[in-house]
Amino acid sequence: MKNYLTYCLLAIIMFSCNANKSSNLENSDSTSANLESTDSLLNEKIIKTADMRFRVKDVQNTKEKLSSAIKLEGGTIAEFTVQSNIQQTEKVKYSADSLLELTSYRTEGLVIAKIPSDKLDEFTNKVAKLAVFIDQQSLKMDDQSIVYLSNKLKNENRVEAVEQLNKHANKKSNNVESSLSLKDDYVDKKIENLMIDTKVQYSTITLNFYQDNTVKSILVGNDNLYSYRPNFLTRLGLSFQNGWYIFKEFILAVMNLWVWIIIAAAAYFSLKYYRKRKVANAN
Repeated sequence: MKNYLTYCLLAIIMFSCNANKSSNLENSDSTSANLESTDSLLNEKIIKTADMRFRVKDVQNTKEKLSSAIKLEGGTIAEFTVQSNIQQTEKVKYSADSLLELTSYRTEGLVIAKIPSDKLDEFTNKVAKLAVFIDQQSLKMDDQSIVYLSNKLKNENRVEAVEQLNKHANKKSNNVESSLSLKDDYVDKKIENLMIDTKVQYSTITLNFYQDNTVKSILVGNDNLYSYRPNFLTRLGLSFQNGWYIFKEFILAVMNLWVWIIIAAAAYFSLKYYRKRKVANAN
Protein backbone atom coordinates (compact mmCIF):
# COMPACT_ATOMS: atom_id res chain seq x y z
CA MET A 1 0.00 0.00 0.00
CA LYS A 2 2.85 2.37 0.86
CA ASN A 3 4.60 1.60 -2.45
CA TYR A 4 1.38 2.36 -4.32
CA LEU A 5 1.05 5.77 -2.62
CA THR A 6 4.70 6.54 -3.39
CA TYR A 7 4.23 5.76 -7.07
CA CYS A 8 1.13 7.98 -7.24
CA LEU A 9 2.98 10.90 -5.61
CA LEU A 10 5.90 10.58 -8.05
CA ALA A 11 3.48 10.49 -10.98
CA ILE A 12 1.74 13.69 -9.81
CA ILE A 13 5.09 15.52 -9.37
CA MET A 14 6.30 14.48 -12.83
CA PHE A 15 3.02 15.57 -14.41
CA SER A 16 3.17 18.97 -12.75
CA CYS A 17 6.79 19.50 -13.87
CA ASN A 18 5.87 18.64 -17.44
CA ALA A 19 2.92 21.02 -17.26
CA ASN A 20 5.13 23.86 -16.01
CA LYS A 21 7.67 23.22 -18.76
CA SER A 22 5.00 23.22 -21.41
CA SER A 23 3.52 26.39 -19.95
CA ASN A 24 6.93 28.07 -19.96
CA LEU A 25 7.51 26.93 -23.52
CA GLU A 26 4.12 28.31 -24.52
CA ASN A 27 4.91 31.64 -22.83
CA SER A 28 8.32 31.73 -24.51
CA ASP A 29 6.77 30.96 -27.86
CA SER A 30 4.12 33.62 -27.25
CA THR A 31 6.76 36.22 -26.36
CA SER A 32 8.82 35.34 -29.40
CA ALA A 33 5.74 35.60 -31.56
CA ASN A 34 4.90 39.00 -30.10
CA LEU A 35 8.44 40.26 -30.72
CA GLU A 36 8.43 38.93 -34.26
CA SER A 37 5.11 40.66 -34.96
CA THR A 38 6.37 44.12 -33.92
CA ASP A 39 7.27 44.93 -37.51
CA SER A 40 3.59 44.91 -38.38
CA LEU A 41 2.84 47.24 -35.44
CA LEU A 42 5.51 49.79 -36.40
CA ASN A 43 3.88 53.07 -37.45
CA GLU A 44 5.77 56.02 -38.88
CA LYS A 45 6.20 58.79 -36.29
CA ILE A 46 8.23 61.61 -37.86
CA ILE A 47 8.63 64.89 -35.96
CA LYS A 48 9.41 67.86 -38.23
CA THR A 49 11.13 71.05 -37.06
CA ALA A 50 11.74 73.98 -39.44
CA ASP A 51 13.74 77.22 -39.17
CA MET A 52 13.81 80.27 -41.43
CA ARG A 53 15.65 83.60 -41.32
CA PHE A 54 14.83 86.22 -43.93
CA ARG A 55 14.81 89.92 -44.69
CA VAL A 56 11.57 91.86 -45.23
CA LYS A 57 10.51 95.39 -46.12
CA ASP A 58 8.44 95.99 -42.98
CA VAL A 59 8.61 93.81 -39.86
CA GLN A 60 5.24 94.78 -38.35
CA ASN A 61 3.41 94.27 -41.64
CA THR A 62 5.11 90.88 -42.11
CA LYS A 63 4.15 89.80 -38.60
CA GLU A 64 0.48 90.54 -39.34
CA LYS A 65 0.60 88.60 -42.62
CA LEU A 66 2.27 85.65 -40.91
CA SER A 67 -0.45 85.59 -38.23
CA SER A 68 -3.14 85.43 -40.91
CA ALA A 69 -1.30 82.71 -42.84
CA ILE A 70 -0.81 80.59 -39.72
CA LYS A 71 -4.51 80.76 -38.82
CA LEU A 72 -5.46 79.97 -42.43
CA GLU A 73 -3.36 76.79 -42.33
CA GLY A 74 -4.98 75.70 -39.07
CA GLY A 75 -1.92 76.44 -36.93
CA THR A 76 -1.31 78.45 -33.79
CA ILE A 77 1.30 80.99 -32.65
CA ALA A 78 3.31 79.75 -29.66
CA GLU A 79 5.46 82.87 -29.28
CA PHE A 80 6.13 86.18 -31.05
CA THR A 81 8.44 89.12 -30.41
CA VAL A 82 9.07 92.44 -32.21
CA GLN A 83 11.93 94.63 -31.00
CA SER A 84 14.02 97.59 -32.21
CA ASN A 85 17.73 97.88 -31.48
CA ILE A 86 19.25 101.39 -31.66
CA GLN A 87 22.35 101.44 -33.86
CA GLN A 88 23.24 105.17 -33.61
CA THR A 89 21.73 108.40 -32.31
CA GLU A 90 22.66 112.08 -32.76
CA LYS A 91 21.18 115.49 -31.84
CA VAL A 92 21.48 118.45 -34.24
CA LYS A 93 20.64 122.06 -33.33
CA TYR A 94 17.39 123.08 -35.01
CA SER A 95 16.65 126.39 -33.26
CA ALA A 96 17.57 128.28 -30.09
CA ASP A 97 15.27 126.16 -27.95
CA SER A 98 14.90 122.90 -29.96
CA LEU A 99 17.02 120.04 -31.33
CA LEU A 100 16.50 117.55 -34.16
CA GLU A 101 17.11 114.06 -32.78
CA LEU A 102 18.22 111.54 -35.43
CA THR A 103 18.06 107.83 -34.53
CA SER A 104 19.13 104.86 -36.63
CA TYR A 105 17.58 101.56 -35.48
CA ARG A 106 17.12 97.97 -36.66
CA THR A 107 13.78 96.19 -36.20
CA GLU A 108 13.63 92.39 -35.84
CA GLY A 109 10.79 89.96 -35.40
CA LEU A 110 10.44 86.41 -34.07
CA VAL A 111 7.49 84.06 -34.55
CA ILE A 112 7.34 80.47 -33.29
CA ALA A 113 4.31 78.61 -34.62
CA LYS A 114 2.71 75.16 -34.69
CA ILE A 115 1.66 74.13 -38.22
CA PRO A 116 -0.09 70.91 -39.33
CA SER A 117 2.72 68.68 -40.61
CA ASP A 118 1.00 67.92 -43.90
CA LYS A 119 0.83 71.68 -44.66
CA LEU A 120 4.36 72.60 -43.60
CA ASP A 121 5.83 72.71 -47.11
CA GLU A 122 2.94 74.82 -48.41
CA PHE A 123 3.32 77.24 -45.49
CA THR A 124 7.09 77.68 -45.97
CA ASN A 125 6.46 78.52 -49.64
CA LYS A 126 4.05 81.25 -48.57
CA VAL A 127 6.60 82.64 -46.10
CA ALA A 128 9.28 82.70 -48.81
CA LYS A 129 7.07 85.00 -50.90
CA LEU A 130 7.01 87.57 -48.06
CA ALA A 131 10.82 87.80 -47.96
CA VAL A 132 13.10 90.17 -49.86
CA PHE A 133 15.62 87.35 -49.69
CA ILE A 134 16.16 84.30 -47.45
CA ASP A 135 19.29 84.13 -45.32
CA GLN A 136 18.80 80.59 -44.08
CA GLN A 137 16.20 77.81 -44.23
CA SER A 138 16.36 74.33 -42.67
CA LEU A 139 14.18 71.31 -41.93
CA LYS A 140 14.93 68.65 -39.33
CA MET A 141 13.14 65.26 -39.27
CA ASP A 142 13.27 63.16 -36.09
CA ASP A 143 12.01 59.56 -36.37
CA GLN A 144 10.32 58.53 -33.11
CA SER A 145 8.71 55.34 -34.46
CA ILE A 146 10.85 52.94 -32.42
CA VAL A 147 10.41 54.94 -29.21
CA TYR A 148 6.65 55.07 -29.74
CA LEU A 149 6.42 51.31 -30.34
CA SER A 150 8.66 50.60 -27.33
CA ASN A 151 6.40 52.63 -25.06
CA LYS A 152 3.33 50.88 -26.43
CA LEU A 153 4.70 47.35 -25.91
CA LYS A 154 6.02 48.18 -22.44
CA ASN A 155 2.58 49.48 -21.47
CA GLU A 156 0.97 46.23 -22.62
CA ASN A 157 3.43 44.32 -20.43
CA ARG A 158 2.62 46.61 -17.51
CA VAL A 159 -1.13 45.95 -17.90
CA GLU A 160 -0.54 42.19 -17.81
CA ALA A 161 1.79 42.52 -14.81
CA VAL A 162 -0.75 44.59 -12.87
CA GLU A 163 -3.47 42.02 -13.58
CA GLN A 164 -1.23 39.22 -12.29
CA LEU A 165 -0.35 41.20 -9.18
CA ASN A 166 -4.01 41.93 -8.48
CA LYS A 167 -4.84 38.23 -8.73
CA HIS A 168 -2.24 37.37 -6.10
CA ALA A 169 -2.80 40.41 -3.92
CA ASN A 170 -1.85 39.85 -0.30
CA LYS A 171 -2.10 42.34 2.54
CA LYS A 172 1.25 41.16 3.90
CA SER A 173 3.05 41.52 0.55
CA ASN A 174 4.24 44.58 -1.33
CA ASN A 175 2.01 43.90 -4.35
CA VAL A 176 0.13 47.17 -3.82
CA GLU A 177 3.31 49.25 -4.06
CA SER A 178 4.52 47.30 -7.10
CA SER A 179 1.16 47.70 -8.81
CA LEU A 180 1.15 51.45 -8.11
CA SER A 181 4.70 51.83 -9.49
CA LEU A 182 3.75 49.98 -12.68
CA LYS A 183 0.65 52.14 -13.10
CA ASP A 184 2.73 55.31 -12.73
CA ASP A 185 5.18 54.05 -15.35
CA TYR A 186 2.24 53.24 -17.59
CA VAL A 187 0.94 56.82 -17.27
CA ASP A 188 4.41 58.28 -18.01
CA LYS A 189 4.80 56.21 -21.18
CA LYS A 190 1.22 57.01 -22.23
CA ILE A 191 1.84 60.75 -21.83
CA GLU A 192 5.13 60.46 -23.72
CA ASN A 193 3.34 58.81 -26.64
CA LEU A 194 0.62 61.47 -26.58
CA MET A 195 3.31 64.15 -26.79
CA ILE A 196 4.91 62.34 -29.73
CA ASP A 197 1.51 62.18 -31.47
CA THR A 198 1.03 65.93 -30.96
CA LYS A 199 4.51 66.77 -32.28
CA VAL A 200 3.96 64.49 -35.27
CA GLN A 201 0.62 66.11 -36.06
CA TYR A 202 1.83 69.71 -35.59
CA SER A 203 5.32 70.74 -36.69
CA THR A 204 7.21 73.56 -34.98
CA ILE A 205 8.57 76.34 -37.21
CA THR A 206 10.75 79.23 -36.01
CA LEU A 207 10.71 82.40 -38.14
CA ASN A 208 13.34 85.13 -37.66
CA PHE A 209 12.91 88.20 -39.87
CA TYR A 210 14.34 91.71 -39.98
CA GLN A 211 14.31 94.91 -42.04
CA ASP A 212 16.93 97.46 -43.13
CA ASN A 213 18.08 100.11 -40.67
CA THR A 214 15.55 102.91 -40.33
CA VAL A 215 16.32 106.56 -39.54
CA LYS A 216 13.77 108.40 -37.40
CA SER A 217 13.86 112.20 -36.86
CA ILE A 218 12.10 113.78 -33.87
CA LEU A 219 12.00 117.46 -32.83
CA VAL A 220 12.85 117.69 -29.11
CA GLY A 221 13.51 120.46 -26.61
CA ASN A 222 17.04 121.82 -26.35
CA ASP A 223 18.51 120.65 -23.06
CA ASN A 224 21.82 122.52 -23.53
CA LEU A 225 21.69 125.45 -21.07
CA TYR A 226 24.43 127.37 -22.90
CA SER A 227 22.03 127.95 -25.80
CA TYR A 228 19.70 129.93 -23.51
CA ARG A 229 22.31 132.59 -22.61
CA PRO A 230 21.82 136.26 -23.85
CA ASN A 231 23.59 137.46 -27.03
CA PHE A 232 27.10 138.96 -27.06
CA LEU A 233 26.19 142.68 -26.83
CA THR A 234 23.80 142.10 -23.98
CA ARG A 235 26.39 140.05 -22.12
CA LEU A 236 29.06 142.76 -22.81
CA GLY A 237 26.88 145.48 -21.25
CA LEU A 238 26.12 143.22 -18.32
CA SER A 239 29.88 142.62 -17.89
CA PHE A 240 30.55 146.40 -17.61
CA GLN A 241 27.82 146.72 -15.03
CA ASN A 242 29.10 143.71 -13.15
CA GLY A 243 32.70 145.12 -13.21
CA TRP A 244 31.58 148.46 -11.74
CA TYR A 245 29.64 146.60 -9.06
CA ILE A 246 32.69 144.48 -8.16
CA PHE A 247 34.89 147.65 -7.98
CA LYS A 248 32.49 149.36 -5.59
CA GLU A 249 32.29 146.28 -3.43
CA PHE A 250 36.08 146.14 -3.34
CA ILE A 251 36.30 149.79 -2.14
CA LEU A 252 33.72 149.11 0.53
CA ALA A 253 35.60 146.02 1.67
CA VAL A 254 38.86 147.98 1.86
CA MET A 255 37.22 150.75 3.88
CA ASN A 256 36.13 148.17 6.42
CA LEU A 257 39.84 147.54 7.01
CA TRP A 258 40.87 151.23 7.61
CA VAL A 259 42.24 150.54 11.11
CA TRP A 260 44.55 147.86 9.81
CA ILE A 261 45.61 150.15 6.96
CA ILE A 262 46.63 152.92 9.42
CA ILE A 263 48.53 150.43 11.58
CA ALA A 264 50.34 149.06 8.53
CA ALA A 265 51.23 152.61 7.32
CA ALA A 266 52.50 153.61 10.77
CA ALA A 267 54.62 150.46 10.98
CA TYR A 268 56.02 151.11 7.52
CA PHE A 269 57.04 154.72 8.22
CA SER A 270 58.44 153.80 11.64
CA LEU A 271 60.62 151.11 10.10
CA LYS A 272 61.76 153.50 7.38
CA TYR A 273 62.64 156.20 9.94
CA TYR A 274 64.57 153.71 12.07
CA ARG A 275 66.69 152.59 9.08
CA LYS A 276 67.53 156.21 8.08
CA ARG A 277 68.58 157.07 11.61
CA LYS A 278 70.70 153.98 11.90
CA VAL A 279 72.52 154.88 8.67
CA ALA A 280 73.09 158.49 9.86
CA ASN A 281 74.61 157.29 13.20
CA ALA A 282 76.88 154.93 11.32
CA ASN A 283 78.31 157.81 9.24
